[in-house]
Amino acid sequence: MGNRNIIYLLLLFLLASCQLIDRQVPSKDELLEKELKSINWEEVDEWPSVSACDSAADKEARKVCFFEFLTQNIQQRLESDTLAVLYPEFDTIAVKVIVNANSVVEFQPRLTDSISYSAKSIDSIIQARLADFPKVNPALKRGLPVKTQFELPVILNVEKRRRR
Repeated sequence: MGNRNIIYLLLLFLLASCQLIDRQVPSKDELLEKELKSINWEEVDEWPSVSACDSAADKEARKVCFFEFLTQNIQQRLESDTLAVLYPEFDTIAVKVIVNANSVVEFQPRLTDSISYSAKSIDSIIQARLADFPKVNPALKRGLPVKTQFELPVILNVEKRRRR
């Protein structure tokens, strides 16, 4: 009788293990979809950077350094240029900055309707002054370079702003 109990026990074990094996394994498409849904596509792992900010202590410090570098560099190139002379009524202009995954940086002025009559002129001046912009390393998402874009307020006439 002892052998029968062992056989029943083995049969029970075999049936239970077959049920474990028979469970559905998710397909690669389901796993990929689940992983893609878990990624926050609105944030990057690492912000774009420039070599001047490489020594910053942490991610947030590098981000602050990058935006300060970008703003100062753009302002220096535009503040004493034709924009301040031709358009003295503008002391600040919004510039959309696009850092592509291949490190190419694009600048697009964001103009209000009241100055849209000068859009082509302003855009051509900005493109000419920022054509040789320093190298910017792209943002990273999961270790891969990605395109990022943001808008910066750029002060065109610093002296005018200081006198206020």
